Amino acid sequence: MDTHEIYRYAKQWIVEAGERIEKSFKETLDVETKSNRNDLVTNMDKETEQFFIKKINETFPNHKILGEEGFGDELESLKGVVWIIDPIDGTMNFVHQQRNFAISIGIYEDGIGKIGLIYDVVHRELYHAIKGEGAFLNEAPLDKLQEVPVQNAIIGVNATWVTANRRIDPAILGALVKDVRGTRSYGSAAIEIASVAAGRLDAYITLRLSPWDFAAGLVLVEEVGGVASTLRGEKINLLKQNSVFFSKPGLHEAVLKDYLKDGNW
Repeated sequence: MDTHEIYRYAKQWIVEAGERIEKSFKETLDVETKSNRNDLVTNMDKETEQFFIKKINETFPNHKILGEEGFGDELESLKGVVWIIDPIDGTMNFVHQQRNFAISIGIYEDGIGKIGLIYDVVHRELYHAIKGEGAFLNEAPLDKLQEVPVQNAIIGVNATWVTANRRIDPAILGALVKDVRGTRSYGSAAIEIASVAAGRLDAYITLRLSPWDFAAGLVLVEEVGGVASTLRGEKINLLKQNSVFFSKPGLHEAVLKDYLKDGNW
């Protein structure tokens, strides 16, 4: 795998895809629902994924693709080079706000994250990293993450998980929300994970996320010394949905110990 060659193409394509999405703002979107009325997909989600698939297949025909909209490959393993793509993460924001959405691309070789790119299209902010070579926001290197105590932390968490839901007793994360300095929710997992990598958030927690939502962010956060796991402290599975907890070091351990305990929920 020529990581730098793939990286150059991926950066070029993600910006080009962003330009295509911006041009669609004046057009009428074809909006559909998937698993529920709030799980939206548009023609631009589909067209953007197909744009990447065409580029990858033409340039790297031996690479595999796992995409949110299902136009890629059916994968049972991460053997070989695999692109994990979310063409528009934050589709509800895209539809309603035309901002606060991102394109997310994680590129893995035999299950190891080699390249991560998250592009906040409207703000023209490209978070990108090659494993072992640091992470960047546009051309500026991102600093290594420093420890922060719980009481000084700002965490990204959706209100869903501190109200009645089917996955966790809301009192568990409610206790954490009371103790931290503040919470934020942007409606795009990719942007929230990128914000952890950039030090804009100290942690991001959610109970259900798919590989295309976090594959790129995993590379970015680990490259700046952050920690990622499920909410039970287990390794994140890149082939299925997981709970995820991305965090600065130290804070990750403290939250697992003092709030999530042994995962009996």
